[in-house]
Amino acid sequence: MDLQLVWFLLIAVLWAGYLVLEGFDFGVGVLVPVLARDERERRQVINTIGPVWDGNEVWLIVAGGATFAAFPEWYATLFSGFYLPLLAILLALIVRGVAFEYRGKVDSPAWRQRWDACLVVGSLLPALLWGVAFSDIVAGVPLDADHRFTGTLLTLLGPYALLGGLTTLGLFVLHGALFLQLRTLGPVRERARVLAGRLSVPVLVVAGAWALWTQLAHGEGWTWAAVGVAAAALAVVVVAVPRGREGVAFAATCAVVVSAVVLIFGSLFPDVMPSSTDPAHSLTIRNASSTHYTLVVMTWVAAALLPLVLAYQAWSLWVFRHRLSVEHIPVPAVPAPRAELGATTRGRSSAR
Repeated sequence: MDLQLVWFLLIAVLWAGYLVLEGFDFGVGVLVPVLARDERERRQVINTIGPVWDGNEVWLIVAGGATFAAFPEWYATLFSGFYLPLLAILLALIVRGVAFEYRGKVDSPAWRQRWDACLVVGSLLPALLWGVAFSDIVAGVPLDADHRFTGTLLTLLGPYALLGGLTTLGLFVLHGALFLQLRTLGPVRERARVLAGRLSVPVLVVAGAWALWTQLAHGEGWTWAAVGVAAAALAVVVVAVPRGREGVAFAATCAVVVSAVVLIFGSLFPDVMPSSTDPAHSLTIRNASSTHYTLVVMTWVAAALLPLVLAYQAWSLWVFRHRLSVEHIPVPAVPAPRAELGATTRGRSSAR
């Protein structure tokens, strides 16, 4: 068995899992101020992903660790050349995680608003930059003979990469709106349905443009199948949302994300980091991989642990599958006016 090919495919699976699961997390984070009108509704929206967002991020850690162990040359070139965008993603994810934990620590509307803003930025920035980064990888970046990145930050912000960023941002926001339809009741669910209906056609147009550009410029013959599946799935979303079939629509956006990953990795193979300077400088699954012994050990570890991870992920999603309503959220305590507090204190003193 060609273990280099196995790990290339496994890394693609890990990225697909991460983008499907974290994709609706990003979308929900962006939509907190859009769909929620008061503190109880904001907590309702946040609580839909509260039990699962940190588990979903484990897929990113595993994907990064697998890349480092299986293809260290790819990892080194990627993180040196894409240092600033990946640093921005990392900082955004840290701020986002802190926002989840800290927004309820102080009973102050101003405090919660600041952390809600951090949650929005921490969700929006990665949703945009992951599309930029993957588009740049597919298109190729300037590499020298030693596989070192020789471009600048502006090199990574071309039209194709920015279109990829808009595609992932729009797709994840739509994904999050459909997830909220599945997990909420009441006004939030209805607003999510209306928003998903408004987003479905623009996302179809933007994502379709990116997929066609990718296929025509970098794809293989068989990757047309991925483009076709993505287009059909987005068409299903457009039809299903007005009919209230949010489960079908959500499954369709999952299929779109998986198809996009198939298109990306299918367009790359056998490269992992194409060089736009000279194809001879490209990193491939052959010249970027670890030793055979390392891949053998990693394969046995993955075979033992991956089923457990998948089982736990499925179990956690099943446990927290129920819909939430504002009735599940306690009414925030309203502080008594200062004059009333003073009168109450004097009354207690007189009684004593």
